[in-house]
Amino acid sequence: MDADFLNALTQPAALNQFLVENVITPGEKRKLIKPTSSNNPKLEELKLLLIDWINTTLKEEHIVVKSLEEDLYDGLVLHHLLENLGSLKLDVDKIALTEKKQRQKLSVILEAVAKCLQLEESQLKWSVEAILAKDLLSTLHLLVAIAKHFQPSLAFPPNVHVETITMENTSKGLKTANGVEYITGSKENSEEQSTDDAFDELFSRAPERLDDVKKVFLQFVNQHVGKLGLNVKDMESQFADGVILLLLIGQLEGYFLNLRDFFLTPASTTEMLHNVNLALDLLTDGGLLNSSVNSEDIVKGDLKTTMRVLYCLYSKYKAKET
Repeated sequence: MDADFLNALTQPAALNQFLVENVITPGEKRKLIKPTSSNNPKLEELKLLLIDWINTTLKEEHIVVKSLEEDLYDGLVLHHLLENLGSLKLDVDKIALTEKKQRQKLSVILEAVAKCLQLEESQLKWSVEAILAKDLLSTLHLLVAIAKHFQPSLAFPPNVHVETITMENTSKGLKTANGVEYITGSKENSEEQSTDDAFDELFSRAPERLDDVKKVFLQFVNQHVGKLGLNVKDMESQFADGVILLLLIGQLEGYFLNLRDFFLTPASTTEMLHNVNLALDLLTDGGLLNSSVNSEDIVKGDLKTTMRVLYCLYSKYKAKET
């Protein structure tokens, strides 16, 4: 078993429970939320919002959901939800008691969801087997997609993301991979959209101006991290581990960053992701992050994503300086 997987679990008891509850059969591949993300306040906020939304929607039918994992896997709540929201009449039994019947019912329901939302199979972030297995990540993706389609005014907490572990039972043993997955994006408004479009425009239609924009950002960054004896020359590589980004945020926002909260010299991708996620959380909590950002893109050195994050800081503090 790979060391990153063991390191992701803080205590032996958590590891044992995790493996017992999530048995991976030979040849199976499954992506799950790490135990370290289970108490994420933003994740809890999203879960409570969805539960309240479902209960409000199905109030007249006297259906009360208390747990997303335990109350949705058999298809009963999803069936009522779709009939209520989309006036869809599904040719399935109201109550499915056996696993076979539940699987058949979920198959019809999820096919109806994909058709209604006009999603191709490759776009689906859930499956019959995952919902039936009470997989929280898949259930969240499904409910968020349904809610956005039928009730777009529902105010989701922005940029909810979780650390994930993908486990595959191969002939050589359990293969694991760590990652970060976003469940909700950023708050949508015209100002945020124009920021995204501006960077897309820069990269696709005005690449000759890219170096000039990079110089402006580098000058801004070095003006502040230079006080710490640091100098940034390469935006793609030097922001990838999250350290300079955190130090820059600390300088601008007046944060005291405890060395125990991040990895000053990250030695793995997992530690780099931890740093970048912490930086994105700080920006989100400060109301600065104005576009949906995947931390993996920054770790991979994606220049457009890095520039979008830097722009959040630049647009606020350059105006103050001038």
